[in-house]
Amino acid sequence: MTAAKDIKVDRLYTQDHEWALSQGDEVLIGITAFAVDQLGDITLVDVSTSAGQHLAAHQTFGTIESVKTLSDLFSPVSGTVVRINQQLTDHPEWVNEDCWDKAWMIVLRPDEPIKSSDDLLDAAKYAEHLEQAG
Repeated sequence: MTAAKDIKVDRLYTQDHEWALSQGDEVLIGITAFAVDQLGDITLVDVSTSAGQHLAAHQTFGTIESVKTLSDLFSPVSGTVVRINQQLTDHPEWVNEDCWDKAWMIVLRPDEPIKSSDDLLDAAKYAEHLEQAG
C-alpha cells in the first residue's frame, strides 16, 4: 500500500492514478507514485498528443511501458495541450526517480478551473481510494 507521504496534497487525482497540479492558468499532469510502484521499472513514455491539440477528460494522451506492462495515459481534465515533456522520450527512468516533479508528462490549459469532484479526488479521497482498492 502506498504511504500517505507518497501522496502530494497540492494536487488532484484520478482513480486511474494520474495527478493534476494547477499552476495559474495551466495544469501539469503526470502519474502517481502508486502507479509507478504498480508498473515497475519504466522503459518507455510515449506521448501521442501534440501542442495545440484539445483533449477531453479521460481521453488517452499516450502510453507508458514498463518491464511488467503497457498502460494508457489519460487526461484528468479537458483542455488544450500547451507543452509536452519531450525529455521523457530519452529519460523514461525519470518517472521512477521523480514522478511528482521532473517527470510531469503534459501541460494543459484547462477548459475550466480544476477542482475536487467525482472525477478528481483531493489527496484525502485519493488515499481512501487506494485503501479501498488495496
